[in-house]
Amino acid sequence: MAMDYWQKQGSEPLFPELIWSRPENKQHAGKLLIIGGSASGFASVAEAYASALTAGIGMARVLLPASLQKTVVNVFPEAEFATANASGSFASNALAALIDASAWADGMMLAGDLGKNSETQIMLEQFSNKYAGQLTLTGDSIDFFLANSSPLLARNNTTLVPNFSQLQKLAAASGVAITSRLELLQFVEKLHELNSKTRANIIIAINGQVLVASNGQVSTTATNPKVSITKLAASAAVWVLQNPERTFEALTCASYTLL
Repeated sequence: MAMDYWQKQGSEPLFPELIWSRPENKQHAGKLLIIGGSASGFASVAEAYASALTAGIGMARVLLPASLQKTVVNVFPEAEFATANASGSFASNALAALIDASAWADGMMLAGDLGKNSETQIMLEQFSNKYAGQLTLTGDSIDFFLANSSPLLARNNTTLVPNFSQLQKLAAASGVAITSRLELLQFVEKLHELNSKTRANIIIAINGQVLVASNGQVSTTATNPKVSITKLAASAAVWVLQNPERTFEALTCASYTLL
């Protein structure tokens, strides 16, 4: 069976020209806004911030709910804050702060640890409808959208970094069945089928492989089986932000840098 859309990345990068031409000056390396956290934690946001810097972002800002301000003021001085609700998650009127901060950014990342709060969910749905720029999602930020027929799949400029369970739900919303029993070749076929029905880019780490699906193409890269999904998402966000016209190549390069 011909699978011309599948490219395998080994010890040499598939797109070395992107790696060699990375911006050397931070002023030209892009600005990323990272959003997440709740009263229950902010570990994913902190990891995303550190990983984005390692991945080569020019500037990064972090926006947390105000419920964390006293907790992180000394350990995470880079953080900024928006209104929190009684549950310690982002309140509905935090929308204005997100929109204001997004005007500064070249791309945004919802890093997770947002908690299961309906008010926060509605606010993020409103934000995703208003914000047209590059948006990368991982962790429980993806869960907020799964109950609504996965509207993220139809959004432009979107990169999803799900876990396997989230991918299954995203696929099911588009009529694609993905099971844990699939071999790599079958998984590639299913991911290509899903990507052909959506606008979103998908990058997932599973069974020692990072798979990228974007613009009708799929790449696979053997990687550390313990690669952090947050680190993967942050690297993806940086590479796509810096190469907005070549998302497939950018995400494949992001996979390579984690080898």
